[in-house]
Amino acid sequence: MRNIALILTYNGTAYHGWQIQKTEITVAETLERGLSMVCGEKIKVVGCGRTDAGVHALHYVANFHTSSRIPVDRIPFAVNTHIPEDIAVKAAFEVAEDFNAIGSCIKKEYTYRIYNSRIKDPFYVNRAYFYPQRLDEAVMDRAARMFEGTHDFAAVRSVGTNVRSTVRTIHYCRVRRQGELLELQVCADGFLYNMVRAITGTVLYAAQGKLKPEDIPAILDSGNRTLAGPTVPPGGLYLTRVWYEDERLNG
Repeated sequence: MRNIALILTYNGTAYHGWQIQKTEITVAETLERGLSMVCGEKIKVVGCGRTDAGVHALHYVANFHTSSRIPVDRIPFAVNTHIPEDIAVKAAFEVAEDFNAIGSCIKKEYTYRIYNSRIKDPFYVNRAYFYPQRLDEAVMDRAARMFEGTHDFAAVRSVGTNVRSTVRTIHYCRVRRQGELLELQVCADGFLYNMVRAITGTVLYAAQGKLKPEDIPAILDSGNRTLAGPTVPPGGLYLTRVWYEDERLNG
């Protein structure tokens, strides 16, 4: 039995997230169907995180066990012929037996994109959050950096998934502008449900003058979700990097 890790990318617009569900089409279900056809046996995949409905991934890692002897370098091409065009397997590697895409993941980076222009762009529909009023990226960056460090992030998560602890460590959280596109990048050892989208909403509140960047530590200390900003739409969110001890998988 071999343990195979896949690096894939997907546009999440048509899917109800990564995780398999009873009544909705998901990325994992779609990938498993393609892998099962290629391997000639029922395949179950483990993903590196539970991206929500409408969320994208530029670099995502999943793994599965198989008794198939298909050469590992042929797997991406074979699987890609059996899955829709909005999901693509970029690479496959044979990994250690105990490798687990989520359990072995050291840290992850998400990027939230805001299209900050007076005029909407059809090519950013479901790809970035359209925000027509001019935003001050310097204020947003100052607010974003207030989230760095080890904190209880209960104030910026949505209820929905039971977790043993809401304490996480954010290694960096920053905002940069490239023309009309703003990007909030946040890297952490783990994320709570809707955490990045709530952080982005709070950073937007700072840019709107509804709170000061310096208010954010007290908001985190309170654990009160109503004091932070809103949960922004999913279409602007991307999983962009993951880190493992096996450096072949890092993006």
